[in-house]
Amino acid sequence: MAIYNTSSDSANTAVRALLTKIGEYYLGRSFNTGSGKGKKDWIEIRETYFESKCIYCEENNLKLQIEHLIMFNRKEYGLHHPGNIGPVCSDCNKRRRDENKKFLNWENHLKQICLERNELDSFERRKAKILFHINESEYKYPNLSETEKHSIRVIANSLYENIKMESEKSLALYKELDEAFVKN
Repeated sequence: MAIYNTSSDSANTAVRALLTKIGEYYLGRSFNTGSGKGKKDWIEIRETYFESKCIYCEENNLKLQIEHLIMFNRKEYGLHHPGNIGPVCSDCNKRRRDENKKFLNWENHLKQICLERNELDSFERRKAKILFHINESEYKYPNLSETEKHSIRVIANSLYENIKMESEKSLALYKELDEAFVKN
């Protein structure tokens, strides 16, 4: 549970909802990983494609969480789609950052984990397995053109700014109504 909610929180949630709907558009159906076909997809990806192991460290005795390889946010605009998810342990689900405090993409995140664990010799094999899942598996991630990616960015940024603005407008309206009806 959040300790402090801001208009940015609701705007980020709206962007993730948009990225979910666009992912479902390309998939051609709902992708709810909590039930139904989406849950079956998640279990198959976790257990069959990745053998119930974390995609980054390959540990298998941990509770595995869903990781969006192309981050599911307004910076990378990764879609909620079966080809964009993989199982990760809680430690590996904390995306590493670069020297400028920016989150690493999945490939550099994998490389950093392999370095930290002194397993750099496993990097190429793990990377190939993830790339196969993204590009060639039955759950293949949509091969978006630069125009499609740009369109998603423009729409997501507009949605983000509009939700933040609506939140601020709602607060201003509340203050006006409070002043007119409650305090008089």
